Amino acid sequence: MGKRLLIPMDGSEQAVHALQFGLKEFPSSDITILHVINPMDTGFSPQASLPGYAEEWYKQAEETADEIFAEADDIAAEFDRGVDADQVVGRPAREIVTYAKEHDIDQIVMGSHGRTGVSRILLGSVAESVVKRSPIPVTVVR
Repeated sequence: MGKRLLIPMDGSEQAVHALQFGLKEFPSSDITILHVINPMDTGFSPQASLPGYAEEWYKQAEETADEIFAEADDIAAEFDRGVDADQVVGRPAREIVTYAKEHDIDQIVMGSHGRTGVSRILLGSVAESVVKRSPIPVTVVR
């Protein structure tokens, strides 16, 4: 029986590279794609306070997740593989680690945006937070 891999995907090129890496390097593993809908992405614009904005924003976030899952399916098909997909709502690093614990995941494979300097300080690093918090191995692909 192969490993159970978790590959978080956010629609970025780095996440696609992580999926390709996981499919190539772990050919007998079961792969779950996880998309985290981050409520902080709603922003603090004037329209964020309008009635119905949250519902519209969430609907768009779910549509984005569906697009990410469709892309992941297409990539997996190139390797004659399939992937499972799931989405959760919350802070990405925390939700990735929690999901891995709750679903008996053996390893996390994720992309890194490779930010440095001020942008890393201001934006943080989800990959770094996952590496620090995870009780299971994490492979970071750049």
